[in-house]
Amino acid sequence: MDAFTALSRGTRLVYQKGLRRYVFLPILVNLVVYTSMLGIVVNRFSGWLDSAMAMVPSWLEWLSWLIWPLFFVSLLLVVFFTFTLITHLIAAPFYGFLAAQVERQATGREPLDDRGLAKTAIDAVGRELVKLGYILPRAAVLFIISWIPGLNLFAPVLWALFSAWIMAITYLDYPMDNNKITFQDMRGRLSRRWWQSLTYGGLVTIVTWIPLANLFLIPGAVAGAVFMWDNHYRGIITK
Repeated sequence: MDAFTALSRGTRLVYQKGLRRYVFLPILVNLVVYTSMLGIVVNRFSGWLDSAMAMVPSWLEWLSWLIWPLFFVSLLLVVFFTFTLITHLIAAPFYGFLAAQVERQATGREPLDDRGLAKTAIDAVGRELVKLGYILPRAAVLFIISWIPGLNLFAPVLWALFSAWIMAITYLDYPMDNNKITFQDMRGRLSRRWWQSLTYGGLVTIVTWIPLANLFLIPGAVAGAVFMWDNHYRGIITK
């Protein structure tokens, strides 16, 4: 089960009868957030970019032809992260329900989670906050690197790798949380299968950058994560 197969199978599955009802409300939520943030970015992005370029010291002006696109890419990645974090925080309970239903239907296994709907929804938001506690300090370090002349030459590559890792954590955590895998244990399992984790996270990162189409592909990424969990991570013992 490679990343592309998991994502394509997941996307086909979530729009079949019995699963569609778990998909359309998250799409609506993402659409509202996407439209709002797109308007902010369109109005403010040039100002942000001008401010960033104003911080370049005079002795590096001769590299402006290289620094400008690096700033541009770094700002895009920051905007992408902000959009991703907000949408997943809001839609987390729906994605958790979707992942559980996909696991039942696609694998024939019952998730170990025995919480009720209300507690599951509340705990899903709490789990997203745990993820934020992990993501934000590391994103802050990369953001600072993105503004340091010289070091920022490496920023786009670092952001790309970080994006792939965070997308793996974000999506593969849904089936793992449903099976009572702690956040620490989940990260250990992802590290043990680092290639599968980064390829799936990288593919999902690319998907999330496709305007508008990403709204309909993200639920497929949740379902694809269930296939990845069942094939690569379920039997791992990290302790």
